[in-house]
Amino acid sequence: MAEHFKIVFEGQLRTGVDLETARLNLAQLFKSEVSAMDRLFTGKPSTVKRGLTWEDAQRYLKALNDAGVEARVEPEQPVAWTLEEIEEPAPARPASEPAASPYAPPRASVADDWPAEAELKVFTIQGRIGRLRYLAWTMVLSFVAMLLAALCLGVLSMSLIAGGLLGTVMVVAFIVVSIQMGAQRLHDAGWSAWLLLLNLVPVVGGFFPLLMMVVPGNAGPNRYGAPPPQNSRSVKILAALWVVFLALVFVAALMGGVQKVKEEVRATTGEYEQTLPYDDDSDDAAQPAVPVDPADAGDSSDNDEDQ
Repeated sequence: MAEHFKIVFEGQLRTGVDLETARLNLAQLFKSEVSAMDRLFTGKPSTVKRGLTWEDAQRYLKALNDAGVEARVEPEQPVAWTLEEIEEPAPARPASEPAASPYAPPRASVADDWPAEAELKVFTIQGRIGRLRYLAWTMVLSFVAMLLAALCLGVLSMSLIAGGLLGTVMVVAFIVVSIQMGAQRLHDAGWSAWLLLLNLVPVVGGFFPLLMMVVPGNAGPNRYGAPPPQNSRSVKILAALWVVFLALVFVAALMGGVQKVKEEVRATTGEYEQTLPYDDDSDDAAQPAVPVDPADAGDSSDNDEDQ
């Protein structure tokens, strides 16, 4: 009879893997709820798979290692063939379900009846969005902000107080929505939303928004939830238009800077030329005197006597 093996797990984590990530990965691997994975981390040996050949056992072991945990393969005892000796094992249940802490990070449920992709919500700091969707959403936000800014200018021309209040509300709303979108973008990469404060740091705040646009997100679920849905065609078009617009702005700014440098050089050159010594009288005195013909000199003296 062929020998069978089983996979035994005692709750050990691989180096560099935290408990929350391992729980999420195991829940996705076993297609179960994240809370059901707690019974695997009690420190006691748990058999996660039985009746495996050596090749299948090695594949299961590799899948567990990729999920971030350490397990081992053990030979399985021969299965009893007498019906009286077969006893249906009762499913192991945790003695007490730990209360959910309000300070715990968001958890993503990957139950069988849940979709593999998270639901999109714009006006929240929870959830995740990818790079292209972040570009598309920020473009729509910028377009709406420009329309509202034009409206604010119209109101400001009629009433200074009403225009000021409307402008203040618009600025606050723009900042809040921008923070919400930025938080979801950072969550997609597995980063904390507190990193948005780097935008206020000199020098760092100049390139950190660009980093948010290019850093890839996690392929699977992370501690902030399930991965976002696939990008639709409209998202891809808006993201492409936003990239083109940013490129045009960069080129225009570069050309404007070059033109400004040219004007500064031209103005500096003109001022320098004006400071050079230049005197008309000295130039005339430096010219050689023209010789006078004696005959012409006599004619001029006769004319003086007649006068």
